[in-house]
Amino acid sequence: MLTFDHLAISCDRLANGVAHVESQLGVTLAPGGEHAAMGTHNRLLSLGADEYLEVIAINPDAPGPDQPRWFDIDNFAGQPRMTNWICRCPDLNAALAAAPKGAGEPWDLERGDLRWRMAVPKDGKLPFNNCFPAMIEWQGSAHPAPRLPDHGIRMTGITLTHPEAAALSATLAPMITDPRLSIVAGPAPALSVELTGPKGTIRL
Repeated sequence: MLTFDHLAISCDRLANGVAHVESQLGVTLAPGGEHAAMGTHNRLLSLGADEYLEVIAINPDAPGPDQPRWFDIDNFAGQPRMTNWICRCPDLNAALAAAPKGAGEPWDLERGDLRWRMAVPKDGKLPFNNCFPAMIEWQGSAHPAPRLPDHGIRMTGITLTHPEAAALSATLAPMITDPRLSIVAGPAPALSVELTGPKGTIRL
């Protein structure tokens, strides 16, 4: 039902997040754009033919929605870090029906020629303290990943740490199968990703 699509690295200011990721990975991020409906903007990095990474922040020059923004970014503080993983699905309504309560409400969104539906929680917070993936249904064939310069960066692992790891695993098991995904128990919720590229293996 779900397939990994992209990662979200949140930051307080876009320039700070871009500088952090570029210094870690040794590559230059590509231009992204603005999300008018959410009042955010981003820069992008290819992770292969159909996967990518976005660095995202609140756009200080744009108004926000009448509810909390996606990725709980209104409450973001601290250093740039991975806050969310996003999975695509062929039918967002069906995915939401199988997802835990609070996974979001469908929003119809667009940027340039890109069109998609996204499940956005009313409070901005995804289940399991944002360890549950945001869900997206791309409309048509347009997708950011094939348009991005390929620097050879690939995601080789993604780890979700949560006090209720068993419950999170049970929730995700019927929804996604990805050998790169690990779910481990820990005292505090956290997300981390392992990437390989020109500088070897990097964990964000």
